[in-house]
Amino acid sequence: MQTATDQPGQTLRASVLNGQLPDRGAVTIGLLGRGIGASLSPIMHEREGQRLALNYRYHLIDFDRLGFDDASLPAVLAEARALGFAGLNVTYPFKQAVMPLLDGLAPDAAAIGAVNTIVFGQDRTIGHNTDCWGFAQSFREGLAGVAMERVLQLGSGGAGAAVSQALLQEGVRRLDIFDTDPARAHALADRLGRLFGADIAVVDDLAVPASLADGIVNTTPVGMAKHPGLPLSARLIAPRHWVADVVYFPLETALVAEARRLGCRVLPGGGMAVYQAVRAFELFCGIKPDAGAMTQTFQAALAD
Repeated sequence: MQTATDQPGQTLRASVLNGQLPDRGAVTIGLLGRGIGASLSPIMHEREGQRLALNYRYHLIDFDRLGFDDASLPAVLAEARALGFAGLNVTYPFKQAVMPLLDGLAPDAAAIGAVNTIVFGQDRTIGHNTDCWGFAQSFREGLAGVAMERVLQLGSGGAGAAVSQALLQEGVRRLDIFDTDPARAHALADRLGRLFGADIAVVDDLAVPASLADGIVNTTPVGMAKHPGLPLSARLIAPRHWVADVVYFPLETALVAEARRLGCRVLPGGGMAVYQAVRAFELFCGIKPDAGAMTQTFQAALAD
């Protein structure tokens, strides 16, 4: 990798790569987010790139580590494009904030109202959402046959928007959404209601909807290493519930551990993490990756 001063007239700070420029001919990808140092996206993408004989480089652009404020997002996005990145993954807290900065949205991202994958084309920057498909695929494999009459979802941010659409597509009849930002939750419920004509409610108390729910899904960052703890009171979780989490580091979040202790069927966030990466890799490269190989890489990295 060359430095930013290696090219005549190069004026970019290249802060996202510590003053370096991507290798010519490399497929260069980044992940935008905060507190992402433990992400397994780099190893999943790079190992699959190696398996396919690609010069594939995946960089973490951690706003916390770099000392960037949220207002730096447009500049970082522009810099990544100018540096020759093929695309970016996007995670907390930028999945919705990045949308107005793009030239267009793929149908999945437009419907969900959140972007987790950006592809830099020749003339346009397009936002996609691979979280919805990733969660749905993981759900079908990990929680096949569970009751889906009524589900309580915690969170309505970028991940929550994707998961709620996946739940409705998979057959949930009634979806209760709780968020500390009620306006955001109502906006999501209104959009989903128009798309699906489904029975969706925003709740401000968890006790009653938890008592009526077949399943509970956490789409908030609570449970991450950076945000430890439970997203709801443990007394609201019953053995009859199935419980899913989108957090995957740690894979056994406090929520998953408590639900498992009670005898609930559980779905940790690892499956969604793998399958959203599978779809994103294909968007970046135009090559379909091996989901099994990426799953093995993920599991091996977790075991290290």
